[in-house]
Amino acid sequence: MFALAPAIGLFVVYNWADGAVDENEPAPPPPSTVVAPPPFADPLATQMLSLRRFPAVLSREVNIAGFQESLVPFLGSINDRSCVAVSVDGVAVGVQNPDLAVIPASNEKLIVAAVALEVLGADTRLTTTVSAAAAPVDGLIAGDLYLVGGGDPLLSSDWYPTSNLERYPVTTPTSLDALANGVVAAGVTRVAGAVVGDGGRYDDEFFAPGWGIGVAGLEAGPYDALIANDSRVLGDDLRAADPNEGAAREFLRLLAERGITVEGGAAAGEAPPGAVALTSIDSAPVTSIVAEMLANSDNNTAELLVKEIGVQGEGVGSREAGLRVMAATLAGWGIDTTGVVLSDGSGLSLDNRLTCAVLLSVLQRFTPDSSFGRGLPVAGESGTLANIFNDHPIAGRLSGKTGTLTNPPFNADPPGVKALAGYVTVDGGSAIEYVLVLNGPTIADQSEYRPVWNALVDVLAGYPAGATPAELGPR
Repeated sequence: MFALAPAIGLFVVYNWADGAVDENEPAPPPPSTVVAPPPFADPLATQMLSLRRFPAVLSREVNIAGFQESLVPFLGSINDRSCVAVSVDGVAVGVQNPDLAVIPASNEKLIVAAVALEVLGADTRLTTTVSAAAAPVDGLIAGDLYLVGGGDPLLSSDWYPTSNLERYPVTTPTSLDALANGVVAAGVTRVAGAVVGDGGRYDDEFFAPGWGIGVAGLEAGPYDALIANDSRVLGDDLRAADPNEGAAREFLRLLAERGITVEGGAAAGEAPPGAVALTSIDSAPVTSIVAEMLANSDNNTAELLVKEIGVQGEGVGSREAGLRVMAATLAGWGIDTTGVVLSDGSGLSLDNRLTCAVLLSVLQRFTPDSSFGRGLPVAGESGTLANIFNDHPIAGRLSGKTGTLTNPPFNADPPGVKALAGYVTVDGGSAIEYVLVLNGPTIADQSEYRPVWNALVDVLAGYPAGATPAELGPR
C-alpha cells in the first residue's frame, strides 16, 4: 500500500485542517442574507479525496501479489535463450532473462514505430511530387517528367490493395492514380522525354544486410524513397529490380490510360535542381503509416521509416543514419541499451538484438489508446492477430506485435524466433504491458510456440482476480 501513502496523507491533512480552529482568528461575520444556489443535480457520492479517486492504483495494489504468484510457473517454463517481462501500468510484475539479448524478429518494428512517432511527428505526411525542368507549353513537356519520391511506402495504384498479391493489403494507400489525374489537371498532354523515377531522397541500398536465405525480394525489398505497389507493375510477374524504374513504368501506364503520350518510355534518375512542381500528393499521417506497419507487419514500410528517421535526425536518408537516431532516441529516453544491436527496421536481419527489458520500456512509454498502441493488431479482430485467440476470453482485449523467423537449417544457429509483445486492457482504464520473445531451433513451429503463447495469455487474462478499476471507481 506504499503507493497510496501520499493520497492517504493528503486526506488526513485535509480532514484535520477542515476541523481545526485558529485561536486567533476573528469572530465570524454576521449571517448572510444571500440565498445559496441549489445543489448540483445527482452529485457524486464519492468524496474528492476518497481512495475511489485512484481506482487503477487501488486495484493494482489489491491484485498485484496474486498476479505475480500466478505468473511464476510460466516464467519458470521459459528456456535460457528466451525472455519475458510483464508489468501493470508500468509497475513490474515478473521477468525472466529480461536483459538477455535475443533476436526479436518483427518486434524490431516496435522500436521503429516509437521513434518514428517521436522524431517524424504523428501528423507528418510524406509527399510524392511530379515535376519537370519547365512548365508545359501548349500541353507539351519538352524534356523528361520526374516522379519524385518522398519516402511514402504506401504509394499504390488503385488496383493494388485488392490484388491479393500481399497477405495483408495496404490499409491507408496513397493513390498513384490521383497523382496521374493531377498531371492531367496541370494541362500536360505529351512528354517529349521519359518518365523518370527519382528516389534520390534516400541512398540506393534496396535490401538490408543480414537477411536470411530467400528473404530479399520476397519478404521485403527492393525499396527506395520512390516505391509504388511494393515495386510491382501491373502485368509483371516479378517485382521490379529497381523500385524507381518500376514506379516510373507504372506511372507511365497510368498516364497512357489518361491519354498522355510519353515518347521516351520509363527510367530511373534524378530531377534537376530547380525543377518545376506540376502536382503532388501527400500520404496519410505518420500515425497511420505506423499503424499499417504494425498491423500488417509491413517490412518495406519499416525500412523506409528508418531511412526517413535518418533524414530528419541526421539529414541523411540511409539505414545506418536512421539506426543511429533510433539508438540515440532510446538512450535519450533513459533506456539501457546494453546488448542492443539495431541492424534494420523490419526485424528480418539475423544480426538484430533486443532485450525484453528494452521492449517493455518502450511499451511503457505509451498506452493501448495512444497513437502507438492503437496501431497494434488486436486478438481475434485485426492484422496479424485476426485469427489468433479468437475463442479466448482475451480476444478484443489483447493487442500485440507478432514476430516470426524460421532461420533454417534447424540444427544450427541462429535460432528461430517467435515473439509477441503489447498490451492487455483492463476494465476501468488499467493496462498490462507484456513482452515474450522466444528463441530456439524450431520455436517458430506452431506445435512449439502456441502452447507457450496460450500459457501466457491464460495468466494475463486472469488479471485482475479481484476488483477491477471500474468496480473501484467513483460512485
